[in-house]
Amino acid sequence: MSEENKDLGDKAEEAFDKAKEAAKDAAEDAKEAAGDFADEAKKTANEFKEGIKNAGGDNKKILAGILGLIFGSLGVHKFILGYNKEGVILLIITIVGYATACFVVGYFLLMATWAIGIIEGIIYLTKSDEEFYNTYQAGKKPWF
Repeated sequence: MSEENKDLGDKAEEAFDKAKEAAKDAAEDAKEAAGDFADEAKKTANEFKEGIKNAGGDNKKILAGILGLIFGSLGVHKFILGYNKEGVILLIITIVGYATACFVVGYFLLMATWAIGIIEGIIYLTKSDEEFYNTYQAGKKPWF
């Protein structure tokens, strides 16, 4: 019986060693797969970051132009381009125009802000992409 136990003990030791070796191999494979995944994730994150940086450059022209035509009196197109002070000015003048609409002055204020929005919307949409970018985004020209 001790011979049998000895053989079983040897077989158990061999099985343990094989399992240990298989576990080491699996751990190395998992480390390599995790490293590959991390590299791919970093690459994808960098591509996403670059895409966000480039997004909206050309689209601001169309967006600002259409918003200038539709909501120009509220100054929304100014806020899109980053001209917050000018946007607030148009918004305040429009609010004052609505508040004083029972007087004749209010209608003139509303017509003025409406005209500014329409004119700027048309100007934005008729400029080339490069000219629009150089004038309104890089050059920061706030009015017309």
